[in-house]
Amino acid sequence: MAVTHTDHIAHDDHHGHKQSFIERWLFSTNHKDIGTLYLLFSFMMVILGAAMSVILRTELMTPGLQHVTPQFFNQMTAMHALVMIFGAVMPAFVGLANWMIPLQIGAPDMALPRMNNWSFWILPFAFAILLSTLFMPGGAPAGGWTMYPPLSLEGGQNVSFAIFAIHMMGISSIMGAINVIATVLNMRAPGVDLLKMPIFCWTWLITAFLLIAVIPVLAGAVTMLLTDKYFGTSFFNAAGGGDPVMYQHIFWFFGHPEVYIMILPAFGIVSEIVPTFSRKPLFGYQAMVYATAAIAFLSFIVWAHHMFTAGMPLGGELYFMFATMLISIPTGVKIFNWVTTMWRGSLTFEAPMLWSIAFIILFAIGGFSGLMLAIVPADFQYHDTYFVVAHFHYVLVTGALFAIIAAIYYWWPKWTGRMYSEKLAGIHFWWTIVFSNLLFFPQHFLGLAGMPRRIPDYSVVFADWNFISSIGAFGMFATPFFMIFVLWHSLKFGAKASASPWEGAHGLEWTVPSPAPHHTFEVPPVIKPGDLAHGDVTH
Repeated sequence: MAVTHTDHIAHDDHHGHKQSFIERWLFSTNHKDIGTLYLLFSFMMVILGAAMSVILRTELMTPGLQHVTPQFFNQMTAMHALVMIFGAVMPAFVGLANWMIPLQIGAPDMALPRMNNWSFWILPFAFAILLSTLFMPGGAPAGGWTMYPPLSLEGGQNVSFAIFAIHMMGISSIMGAINVIATVLNMRAPGVDLLKMPIFCWTWLITAFLLIAVIPVLAGAVTMLLTDKYFGTSFFNAAGGGDPVMYQHIFWFFGHPEVYIMILPAFGIVSEIVPTFSRKPLFGYQAMVYATAAIAFLSFIVWAHHMFTAGMPLGGELYFMFATMLISIPTGVKIFNWVTTMWRGSLTFEAPMLWSIAFIILFAIGGFSGLMLAIVPADFQYHDTYFVVAHFHYVLVTGALFAIIAAIYYWWPKWTGRMYSEKLAGIHFWWTIVFSNLLFFPQHFLGLAGMPRRIPDYSVVFADWNFISSIGAFGMFATPFFMIFVLWHSLKFGAKASASPWEGAHGLEWTVPSPAPHHTFEVPPVIKPGDLAHGDVTH
């Protein structure tokens, strides 16, 4: 045991004062409690967003209009995306950051604990406002998650409510990002140099800068939508001299870095797990850090590859095509380094490793289809078809979501002090692998055959693959409930976890007892060689 702090007894008090349930969870400034709140909120949003996707896939199971109106179908399409992106994936990563970054850098808490509390509690209110639009005259936003004008401005009250909710989500994200930056740059224990930090901290540090850079751009875009609808401006109204395509440029200047905001922390998680279960240091630690920074930088200069069919000068098309292809190089560096870390390692295949290997393989499929979409003449065929839907779901479901599940399984013994059943976790994994691929892989074929996205009805030629995809969606809907069962079973019947339950795990989080005490590192830990992450230069 390398740490010398004296807080090994878990306690839920502040200077001797016993906290009530309300005080602990409503007014908490403890990074672990706030991390738990974020993760629970994210879990609820995953189930809600998945339920919306089941409505979509039920309608699309066979040709013809059966179950919902086209207008309600479009509302579900837009709401599913907003709930999954801003309610499920992003809060889950913020929750993991809250839980793990202080533990990994030897900090007693996040740098700005009161702001941390506020940044979480904004979220439930933001989503209450967004979901309330479902019950308004005319229903929820139906113009897609991108909210392109003029379509998005044809809604009724939902426009202003959705925009206000997006502003609140953005404020929450910026506060969380400021907190991560302040914590990582100012709160590291003596001896935890920047280039000795776990990769998860690095990916989150870079993600936090991305958030601060692009969330205000989204806020500006939706505010211009608001003034166009209610205050007579003409930013995007062609009749008044505006340009609807300008909205697309502004939106995607936010939207493309947003994709990396949702995948860079996933890279960090996989970079923690793969070395642990390979019993080897991470191959090319510094290359991983530089690759992450390169991806973040390049994400700002490729936005218009979402707009090849919107009309663009040939020079613009060529520039955005080549710039987009360039991003595959640092991403390829990461995949190479993960595979090389596993090469000749002493591998075991516990649940976190299974999810991480699945992430590497399936995220690579999403990356390859992204390269296909980057090629301008080919994109004219793929654009706005189900090929695009397949591409981004391979990135965000079998990518980001799989990494979140891997992280939960990896750090669960540290959070709760309990191991889970590897057998049950294995069933959860294989069930999800089968049904996620059954759900998303056929959509590549549908898109290549020309099926447009965001439509409730389709030609009979697309019927077979849609039927298979919908079967996948129904199976996939069971997976969060199965995970709840695995984790409940662990709490009820799981064996007690040691401080370091994974052979091969390095990092300060494995030097504190399991479950992690309510307060850790009140006295800065003494760093010994081998305590730090897999990039530790003392290896």
